[in-house]
Amino acid sequence: MEPYAPDHLPIGSLDKAALFTAVGEANAALARYDGLLLGMVNPTVMLSPLTNQEAVLSSKIEGTQATVEEVLEYEAGDEEGSEDKRRDIQEILNYRKALMLTKESVAERPIRLALVREMHRILMDSVRGANKEPGHFRKEQNWIGAPGCTIEEATFVPPNPLQLMDHLHAWEDYLESDDADPIVQTAIVHAQFELLHPFKDGNGRIGRLLIPLFLYSKGRLTSPMFYLSAYLERNRDEYYSRLRAISQQGDWTGWCAFFLRAVTTQAKQNSAILREIMALYEVTKVQIRNVTRSPHSAALVDALFDRPIFTAADIARRAGVPKPTVHKLIKELLDEGVLQTVREAAGRRPAILTFAELLNTLERKKLV
Repeated sequence: MEPYAPDHLPIGSLDKAALFTAVGEANAALARYDGLLLGMVNPTVMLSPLTNQEAVLSSKIEGTQATVEEVLEYEAGDEEGSEDKRRDIQEILNYRKALMLTKESVAERPIRLALVREMHRILMDSVRGANKEPGHFRKEQNWIGAPGCTIEEATFVPPNPLQLMDHLHAWEDYLESDDADPIVQTAIVHAQFELLHPFKDGNGRIGRLLIPLFLYSKGRLTSPMFYLSAYLERNRDEYYSRLRAISQQGDWTGWCAFFLRAVTTQAKQNSAILREIMALYEVTKVQIRNVTRSPHSAALVDALFDRPIFTAADIARRAGVPKPTVHKLIKELLDEGVLQTVREAAGRRPAILTFAELLNTLERKKLV
């Protein structure tokens, strides 16, 4: 199979008229979601459950098996489980780290190839694929297909590495242009990156990280915290088939229609989830204030929503509460049923605790 020759950007064959209705629906749904972000006092805390879910699901598309709860329990100090599980969790933690660091970077500078390389370096640090040149674009021909297949048997062969940098610079220039609707342009940015397949490993996750960053850079989000992997994971077969249809048939219109539908659906679902999280936050804030009568109650609530599985030492550090005080507060909240114990303390091993109501809310929305 010959290496893929990417279409020039912008895409001349795109049927914009066929996308007109879907563009309007996607923009309306995303605007309503962004309106919720604008109304939040601390969106980073409130969106922490969605951020963790994004890291888990984007990694799951690539084959990891860990859940949100397993990631949180691992961070709280529960390192039991197989070596494969621990590697899965580390990949998810790297994804979340790349997501949070690039969020800060894009607020100050445009998306450039140097930032994409830095994202990749963080993503591949100390995990499977760490030997595949983290932070460097590939200099060898790669291909996609069944394990062990030859290039002749591949289902997709990305562009020749000799032309790769030319294609990447054209893609970088396209990021700074204004083409069609910003959400449609986001669809093209993501797909073209996936088709270029510029790294030896981790291309899918980097491409999905770029979605909220690009929407933010184009002013469609007030914070780069819109996550699409839940929809893409649920519709994984169509996700890949739509990308293949670009390389095999040049069907950019079909891809963009799929992407717009994904944005519309996920924006509506994320909005509903956020409303439930915000409502729970207000109830919990009053409940913890009434139970503890503590000046630290507000900081404690933020820490619980940011990471709802924890140890006493962990939440003391994150909430800025003295350790003797936090033990007293935890006992009061355990007695009132606000918190539950995941693992009892044993010897020098601390207890692992949970704010189960938040996890139950996410489970009802199928987010854990």
